[in-house]
Amino acid sequence: MSTYNLYPKIDIKGYDDKIFLGYENILNEIKSKMNKDDFIVVLDCYVGVDSSELLNSFKNIGFDNIIFSDDYALKEEKLTEKMQDYLTDDRVFGIMNTKKLKEFFIDEKLQKVKNKISTLKGKTLIYGVGASLITTGDLYIYADISRWEIQLRYRNGMTNWNVSNANAPILEKYKRGFFMEWRIADRHKMENYKNFDYVLDTNKKNKPKMITAEAFFNGLLQASQKPFRLVPYFDSGVWGGQWLKEVCGLDRNRENFAWGFDGVPEENSILLNYGNIAFETPAINLVFCQPENLLGERVYARFGKEFPIRFDFLDTMEGGNLSLQVHPLTEYIQETFGMHYTQDESYYILDAKEDSVVYLGVKEGIDREQMILDLKEAQNTGKPFDAEKYVNKIQAKKHDHFLIPAGTIHCSGKNTVVLEISATPYIFTFKLWDWGRLGLDGLPRPIHIEHGEKVINFGADTKWVKENLVNHIKPIEENDKYKEESTGLSNRHSIETRRHIFKDEVIHETFGSVNVLNLVEGEEVTVESLNGEFEPFVVHYAETFIIPACVEKYKIKTSGKSKGKQVATIKAYIR
Repeated sequence: MSTYNLYPKIDIKGYDDKIFLGYENILNEIKSKMNKDDFIVVLDCYVGVDSSELLNSFKNIGFDNIIFSDDYALKEEKLTEKMQDYLTDDRVFGIMNTKKLKEFFIDEKLQKVKNKISTLKGKTLIYGVGASLITTGDLYIYADISRWEIQLRYRNGMTNWNVSNANAPILEKYKRGFFMEWRIADRHKMENYKNFDYVLDTNKKNKPKMITAEAFFNGLLQASQKPFRLVPYFDSGVWGGQWLKEVCGLDRNRENFAWGFDGVPEENSILLNYGNIAFETPAINLVFCQPENLLGERVYARFGKEFPIRFDFLDTMEGGNLSLQVHPLTEYIQETFGMHYTQDESYYILDAKEDSVVYLGVKEGIDREQMILDLKEAQNTGKPFDAEKYVNKIQAKKHDHFLIPAGTIHCSGKNTVVLEISATPYIFTFKLWDWGRLGLDGLPRPIHIEHGEKVINFGADTKWVKENLVNHIKPIEENDKYKEESTGLSNRHSIETRRHIFKDEVIHETFGSVNVLNLVEGEEVTVESLNGEFEPFVVHYAETFIIPACVEKYKIKTSGKSKGKQVATIKAYIR
């Protein structure tokens, strides 16, 4: 039976009476605050929130005037035209934008409705994306939603904001969200944190939860001072495997699970638990609101309000090879896509069969130009690409650690479970060859040789790879209680990884950085405070957990069925 916790909660103290479950309780709370004849309720929505669902319930308050903010924004062709320089014509990649939400509204219309507001009598509801651009009103409610839930709604036919693209390919919807909508919506949300009176969790249709702003921000403060886990999510893929089903207790009826995301705050959620009610909020809110506590002053100064470490699973057990791929160099991602840093990464092998391999780096003495020509011919004609002619194929076994600096050709082979440890901008993967497969949507998966050929590091050849990227493990300390090893990453990486093998307990330091860990061996451990600042925190096999930088020191000890048995954790932090 799986011990993996699919719904980890962060207990919040002191605000059990500040959360409201369901529309009836929410509307009663709002009505209790409407203390004058002329009263404006602002319901500001993150892109992807179902504003029609909200309206159907909120109108029962009996508003005299209802204004939909989306009506004052650009529509369809003009909206897309204004975004196009950042969306580009590529199927996958756009350019990171620095726009503000207000730029996508029509100034004349906004001014006209602002003037109208001052003359309205009675109860007024202003709802929709950017509602607070009109006014913050007498009561300001912010309706939020996680990015994973947005993606699921895309698949079920939801359009992007203010366009009618219900039947557009998922990649197109995601690209518009990732590069444009989510960025401008995040900036708008951050600018308005100070105005919040309430926050609304809309992740489950027709099952909303609302908390006061005080409960919300204090909950994030409490979360930033102790160990916690993100709410994981899992997805299928053409190369997906069967391991995640067993270990994480997932739906056995699904054909496969290729990815498991339990360490990506940009897209995961957290569950803030008030009494017996769990309030779901995008984990990025924690990064935005408590960056110094969570990231550490040094990391915050370097990366800003971004979480720079990512843990996720790649499951090819009884599946297929990942696509042969390469990640852009820092200088290329900055100049081409507007990202500050790139996806240096590594593969930590959680499990493997005898035929498990990792493709990593190029072979010595290959004809570089011919390799690119062969890749292009494979893309254009469907002729198989002879990967083993050009790329090293290295046997992989459990607990191996393969380092993958940007520019290094790589992919995991079948029958392997990878814990991918990397920097965060994970969308920037240049696929070079996908073994002739179609995607789950029946379309050829996007190939990006035109980008890839510009960043491949041909110096990462057989000899260099074996000396620098395969189990580049250095002993740090060993005694009768534990063994600590540095397992990477490379000189180009900002991330340091440490493996601890122990039977009793280990004292850790955060080194002034957020720590991200996974229990890679053993059934259970418990994280404890050295001074009682947080409650003991239990972690099970394969669970990723986060220790905020402000914790400084903490203890991890064996517990439950693992007590007295050998266990291992892998820890990542920013150097």
